[in-house]
Amino acid sequence: MRLRLFVLLADIDLTSITDRMEVKRAVQAGNVQEAIEKLNDLNPTILDTNPQLYFHMQQQKLIELIRVGKINEALQFAQEELAPRGEENQVFLEEIEKTVALLVFEDVKNCPYGELLDVSHRLKTASEVNAAILISQNHEKDAKLPSLLKMLIWTQDQLNEKAVYPQINNLSTTVLEDPAV
Repeated sequence: MRLRLFVLLADIDLTSITDRMEVKRAVQAGNVQEAIEKLNDLNPTILDTNPQLYFHMQQQKLIELIRVGKINEALQFAQEELAPRGEENQVFLEEIEKTVALLVFEDVKNCPYGELLDVSHRLKTASEVNAAILISQNHEKDAKLPSLLKMLIWTQDQLNEKAVYPQINNLSTTVLEDPAV
């Protein structure tokens, strides 16, 4: 079992994982320009071939400008970078309108679109970026570990009805424990 795990780990490119994590971390921290630059260094075709992702990155950049109170810069950015995309795509236009609406409210946290300023929106964008990177590297966009752990728990539950065996009771330590007899 350990040899098999070692072989699986040997096939993993740790550099690509680190690079992907850096891009994701930059988005989560609100450093969208840095994330775009790192993403382009990692694979310059990702944003070129995924207009929705590029739009969401640009939208997040606008949100970050609004968050720090750079209103003039935000308006200029919206006009120059996002408005042309809105002319091409109705969904993008609606998203731009929601984002720019944040500028109208004094208390942006309580406006109808205040959720755009929530950390969860950054996480959503970061997740979208992560999935795009994984797809570009011919990996699955969703992590396998949560599914494997659910399968382990289900399998142990099924076996508990039929056999007594050493099992993993604590997933964080993954120690096999002898059955209580």
